[in-house]
Amino acid sequence: MAKLQLFFQSLVVILAALFFLSHADVGTAAQYKTPYLPTACYGNDASQFPSNNLFASAGEGIWDNGAACGRQYLVRCISAAHPRTCKPGQTIQIKIVDRALTSVSRPSRNGATMVLSTTAFGMIANPSASFINIEFQQ
Repeated sequence: MAKLQLFFQSLVVILAALFFLSHADVGTAAQYKTPYLPTACYGNDASQFPSNNLFASAGEGIWDNGAACGRQYLVRCISAAHPRTCKPGQTIQIKIVDRALTSVSRPSRNGATMVLSTTAFGMIANPSASFINIEFQQ
């Protein structure tokens, strides 16, 4: 009886983890080269940046007419053009501080779902990559 109960508890935990993971979206991420000059969300007010430099600009798919400003996302690298680009097991939390399309700073690739700060990109992927495929969740 105890083994059956343990089995069902394990099954519930596994299903809960799969359910949680299924709510994530997938997209691409590019990176900004320093210096980064924000404009869309907070102008050039540096106090709006997270002190850990984990921030990003929103691509058009998540910009939402500016509602993305200040949103926070969990982001992880899931694949890239070159093997071993992603850092396994690394998930970061970023804050949206700008709109990628109108940013003064230019991303390493246009059309990305998110353009991550150099710090954020380097925490989940090899910084030499120009873009990666990501999984993200608000």
